[in-house]
Amino acid sequence: MSLVRLNIKGISYSQTQNGAYALILNEVDGERKLPIVIGAFEAQSIAIALEKEISPPRPLTHDLFKTFAKRFDIVVKQVIIHKLVDGVFYSSLICERDKVEEIIDARTSDAIALALRFKAPIFTYKNILDKAGIILKGEDELTNTNNEGDFKDEDDILVDALLADTEEEKAETQKNSLSGKSLQELNDLLDQAVANEDYEKAAYVRDEISKR
Repeated sequence: MSLVRLNIKGISYSQTQNGAYALILNEVDGERKLPIVIGAFEAQSIAIALEKEISPPRPLTHDLFKTFAKRFDIVVKQVIIHKLVDGVFYSSLICERDKVEEIIDARTSDAIALALRFKAPIFTYKNILDKAGIILKGEDELTNTNNEGDFKDEDDILVDALLADTEEEKAETQKNSLSGKSLQELNDLLDQAVANEDYEKAAYVRDEISKR
């Protein structure tokens, strides 16, 4: 499978869904865009790396990782978005130390935040871009952060639709994974989800228990 290089076009947020952001990657030698839903912390970390003039007073997690890696002569050479399952993108960090290459699994948002800090190229496979890539009309529909660090978005419909599809797929996957479990297993899962403060999962489990 052939690799396609991507650049970061911008970060957009949903005005109707609080804390929901979309990272838009752009095909280098084409018109397709690859939108990826990310969290608020990762959006902030990526935005800070994009805006060279912004420097946080204390190192963010991704800055700490870079400092740690450099101290031990580890270099992130490239990032590959290698899989798409149920709307979730899976990525790998291709690292090198003492001319030995290692592949490390990573969340796509973390991988891209690190790629920016190491100035490493970002790639995906052609079949993933064929499946999830979109073409937007106009070049000014999405923008990066402004000088004050605020996120701007001129295409809320695209972002909201993307986030809605992702939430529906996520909910359906959760429901399917719970349908075959016993009531005792569901109660155990509920306790575990609450203990881990994963309240979204707890809500799915609670609904399944209520149906029983």
